[in-house]
Amino acid sequence: MFQRIQYEQLNSRQKENFNFQKVAAELADYGFNCMWLNDDWQGADFIACHIDGNNFIKVQLKGRLTIDKKYSEKDIYIAFNQNGKWYIYPHDALRDKLLSDGRMAGTRSWDENCVFSWPNIPKHILEHMEQYAI
Repeated sequence: MFQRIQYEQLNSRQKENFNFQKVAAELADYGFNCMWLNDDWQGADFIACHIDGNNFIKVQLKGRLTIDKKYSEKDIYIAFNQNGKWYIYPHDALRDKLLSDGRMAGTRSWDENCVFSWPNIPKHILEHMEQYAI
């Protein structure tokens, strides 16, 4: 009955559920209780509430490092896993940093589609991302 699954064999919905359980377990170590939202609420897939009763974050679960205009001005955090390590970053703060560094502006992806993502964290961003690793 207890046999490890092969992540690659899961469908997209199963992968999303799997990833939610994994990141929720990581956040529990930091005092957060996570609640999945059946319908995205203000752009969030889940809410992470801290045990202090005062802090909560709205989190969008992604498959990779992503900046997307549709998450702007919503106080959203983005969570993704790369090579077994979870990153959770404030979308707008990272967007502003990358734009000020000239990392996205002037590209077709950002200027026309207002979205930018990386399948793997580029070396020039990795050092900055370490502060968001859990």
